[in-house]
Amino acid sequence: MIVLYLTFGQDVRVHQQAVFSAMTVLQGAGPRVQCVVYTDAPDYYRLLGDRVQLRVTTPGQLQEWRGPHDFFWRIKIKALEALQQQYPGESLVYLDADTFCFGELSTLEEVLATGTHLMHAREGELGELPTSTERRMYRQCSGNNFAGIPIDGKSTMYNAGVVGLAADRAAEAIQLALDLCDAMCAAGVTRRLVEQFALSVALAERGGLAAANGSIGHYWGNKAGWNERIAGFFLAQHLQAAGVEDQIAASQDIDFTALPIYMRSSGTRNKLNRWVDRAFDKGVHAYVPRPGDPPNDRSERLQARRV
Repeated sequence: MIVLYLTFGQDVRVHQQAVFSAMTVLQGAGPRVQCVVYTDAPDYYRLLGDRVQLRVTTPGQLQEWRGPHDFFWRIKIKALEALQQQYPGESLVYLDADTFCFGELSTLEEVLATGTHLMHAREGELGELPTSTERRMYRQCSGNNFAGIPIDGKSTMYNAGVVGLAADRAAEAIQLALDLCDAMCAAGVTRRLVEQFALSVALAERGGLAAANGSIGHYWGNKAGWNERIAGFFLAQHLQAAGVEDQIAASQDIDFTALPIYMRSSGTRNKLNRWVDRAFDKGVHAYVPRPGDPPNDRSERLQARRV
């Protein structure tokens, strides 16, 4: 089984998430499990050494993967296609960076061995999904035919934080997902969930779908909390001068049940917090002097009294 990550950009939090996720996978992985990272920032993965295989992506490659309609998240499906072409006889599991493995990987392998594909969690039938984006997508898609597949209110959406492909049907499932994605983009379907819905429909049509959330956690709904927890983990490991194998082993000492993976927050509360931060910032800041500048101790004392 090949486990795939796809990361890009210079936001260190994303790469921190992916490294941590890979550690939780590698901790329980047998010799047949390999981790591959497609990234344009390979230096963030040097810590893992030969425990992962790096595939360095270029801006031109990522642009090509966006396809004829310049849809950014189409690159997820194209990365799976590139990996499947390299490992045609293997089952593949794509993981978003903001995931972790808390269960047995062998459970996922057993499902894929039956020819059934995986995604993270079943979100529901398109006609019953609650958000405004999903309702708009239902109106745009229901009753239409994309890439030969009729879509209606019973078409089911799965979360794409995990995409597992059974080896014997991976190529045809990927091709159908690309065709569906491109057809929906061409028809002007709201793009926010297009790649997710295309994968959901394609995998259900080409082998059937099961959920992977009994083994993989996906904290898309509480990234701030998990970013803080993971940063604390890496800081403690760094201060203890722990090697990579010790860190991989320690990744399983975290109580994965202690922190929610989803927290519903009020948009009004978030706006008020941002307003308070701006309103009560007095704009008085002191800095150490630049090279060649005189010390500013008196200025710092004066400014401190004004606060």
